[in-house]
Amino acid sequence: MYATRRSMIHLEDEELDDELDHLMLLMMGEYRKRKHKQRKKHRGSVFGHKVYNQNRDEHGQEANTGHPSPPSCSLLSAGRSFAGTQNVSSLQKDEAWKVNVRIHGCDLDQGYLCGTMEALNVPLADTPVVTFWEGEIVDAKNYTFFTGKWEASPEDDIRHWSKFPSFTPLLGQIETDGGKSLDFSNYPYIFMRWKEQYFVNVGVDCGLTIAGFYYVCFSCSDGSISGFYYDPNSSPFQKLELKCTNEKKSGFTFSSYELQ
Repeated sequence: MYATRRSMIHLEDEELDDELDHLMLLMMGEYRKRKHKQRKKHRGSVFGHKVYNQNRDEHGQEANTGHPSPPSCSLLSAGRSFAGTQNVSSLQKDEAWKVNVRIHGCDLDQGYLCGTMEALNVPLADTPVVTFWEGEIVDAKNYTFFTGKWEASPEDDIRHWSKFPSFTPLLGQIETDGGKSLDFSNYPYIFMRWKEQYFVNVGVDCGLTIAGFYYVCFSCSDGSISGFYYDPNSSPFQKLELKCTNEKKSGFTFSSYELQ
């Protein structure tokens, strides 16, 4: 959808901010299109993806699912920034990259958010590598703990979610009904999947892959983020650890009544 030429790899900070602002405007336009299409479809899909807990009864009528959105949290909002590391160690080498993440858009009602991830001190790259990602918020309404795509099996899902201690209290209900009856409105953690979509400031020949995705757990109390990267062709369980910074830049908050 959006790419910069290889010759633009040495973007200055101000130029990169302009590029990101332009990217966000493009994404807002895409988001409007998705919302328009979604209103024309039944609730069985969100942004073209299958929803495992479909909001219709056996007669095809709208059902009252009783699933409120995860708790609104000021630390998980458009403009928030996070900093930390991603462990990319292999059997041959211990290695960690410094990582910065910024949230550019968030819509809890639709279980959607998006942002950018900047990886520093990446081997074979002479500049920090910035990617754009989109996220799915697990809310038992729009998305469940089961991915159903990106080469992740239900076993892969449980194996990765179980890495988070905050997931353990939910496992029994997930084994019973897939987690469809879970109420996340007062749960102190928010679970997500982040999928990088494309590179922002480098070409695809930068030496990195974005074929996989992240299982993510967000703490509503302090804004800390833990994650594990999944890609069958990469080292398993690459851990992402981020802390919320005090910095908050402008962002776009999506809502059904703002984007018509």
